Amino acid sequence: MARWRNIPASWLITPLVLLFFWLAVSSLVGDSPTMDEQNHLARGLAFLRTGDPRLSLEHPPLVNALSALPVALLMPDVTLPLDDPSWTELSPPDVYWYVFAEQMMWHSGNDVTTMIFLARLPIVFLTLGLALVGYHFAREVWGRPSAPFAFFFLLFDPNVLAHGRYTTTDLGGAAFLFLAAFLLWRMWQQPQWTWRSWLLASIGLGLAFGSKLSNLVFVPIFALLALLPLYPGRGWKTAVRRLVQYLTAGLASLLVVWAIFGFEWGPFRFAAAPWAALNQFNGPMPTFWAGIAQILALGSGGRAAFLLGQFSTDGFVAYFPVAFLSKTPLPLLLLLPLAAGLLLWRKESRKTAVFLLLPPLLYFLFNLQSGLNIGYRHLLPMLPFLFVLSSGVAVAPSPIPNLQSPISSLQSLLLLAAASLLVITLWIYPHFLSYFNVLAGGPANGGRILVDSNIDWGQDLLRLQRWMAENDVAQVKLGWFGTADPDYYGLNYEPLPGFPRPQFYNLWTHPPFDTAVPEPGIYAISVSSLWESQWGEKTVYPWFRQREPDDRVGYSILIFKVTE
Repeated sequence: MARWRNIPASWLITPLVLLFFWLAVSSLVGDSPTMDEQNHLARGLAFLRTGDPRLSLEHPPLVNALSALPVALLMPDVTLPLDDPSWTELSPPDVYWYVFAEQMMWHSGNDVTTMIFLARLPIVFLTLGLALVGYHFAREVWGRPSAPFAFFFLLFDPNVLAHGRYTTTDLGGAAFLFLAAFLLWRMWQQPQWTWRSWLLASIGLGLAFGSKLSNLVFVPIFALLALLPLYPGRGWKTAVRRLVQYLTAGLASLLVVWAIFGFEWGPFRFAAAPWAALNQFNGPMPTFWAGIAQILALGSGGRAAFLLGQFSTDGFVAYFPVAFLSKTPLPLLLLLPLAAGLLLWRKESRKTAVFLLLPPLLYFLFNLQSGLNIGYRHLLPMLPFLFVLSSGVAVAPSPIPNLQSPISSLQSLLLLAAASLLVITLWIYPHFLSYFNVLAGGPANGGRILVDSNIDWGQDLLRLQRWMAENDVAQVKLGWFGTADPDYYGLNYEPLPGFPRPQFYNLWTHPPFDTAVPEPGIYAISVSSLWESQWGEKTVYPWFRQREPDDRVGYSILIFKVTE
């Protein structure tokens, strides 16, 4: 790798950044608003306009506000339904942010297409920021040859690209969490307490906790990392010092979180016992604390989960293992155990490898017991750790001794993995969200394994409109899964059972077709609707589930041409 050290970093990084931006921006304009985007955009825009984070119950305002900032600056005439009960009375209490977002997006005369485009751009830049953190982390722990590989994996993994273009908190939460981990690593590398590194770690933790509430899972994980002997210095005193640094930084980070919530002060808003007894008191950022209670309730189950044709409201232990094995690109799946084995085996790299491997492993084990099984996107916080770990192969000694080559066999393998990943990403473009690897049978088979945000998040409505025009189809029977309004785009359709829009959801009990022998027509059915993922009986679409579709729109809408 000696020749690589003489290549300016900009020569490697600049082409990758340009390719990433082209892939991200050119694909996001073709995706219709996905299931959760309108809720996140409404939260962010309402917070920027009013300074009130009342809609940010399950998601802190940081990423939502950053995402909505271009809309607030460039579209000052966007109408917010601030006179609607969903804002003034927070009613209905369990879904008020959905109602507010629905009014803002589809019933207030706003330009949805431009709003969504502008709101997605900051997430693209956050993705680039995540890759830059990975670059510097890899360079600091492994050396310069590893950095471009970490950068490359974080930009071109199709799962990162999928969520790195949507105005949600998934990618932003992962980015700020990894930044916090990097700053903690730097702080613990110091032989003595330095206030600058402590302050930076405090800010990093505040940004992580202020971007996504699920990042709080890492609080005990980081505490364990502080106690482990992975850093300079020996003895229990240095371990205690690191733990005290972390705990005090965590307390200081609450000030950052409070600032993110606009220094909110008011009555607590807990929805259920035993915490509801505190609602008679006022305190700082009541929305934040109520959100934690809400997330804990969601994590215990109660939402429909789908895995390999089966359903459960309690979740599946196998859900996330299957998701990880079926949606992670095969080159990275093969590279990861090799990197872990090599770097854990060598004494020189073992401590760093443990630091990078332990957080994603513990986080993965935590997710195994979670009842909230709604997507691979909940595994995104693992990927930066794993990709930086994998990049360490670039500096691992070759298993072939005395090999006279500037690039060893291991480094050649790393180059092959990167090249293979790029081929995969270019092949799946622009359908990054629906990616499944060859072990899973590819994206065409993905809907038999997982649904919801793993393959079908309502992203292909605009492509359905184009498909109808290209195929001279005047009308479709649409079983829609998504919050985007087909009427807004002028789609000519007959509604079939779907979720969650009322004109679709209200049809589950009385389907407008013969479920045993469907009438002739062009049926366009979302994958999640096909499996009736949000309906208990599973008796509406079995005729279609037994047949291969005649065509596909992206990989999330299946076309069935029923004739006499």
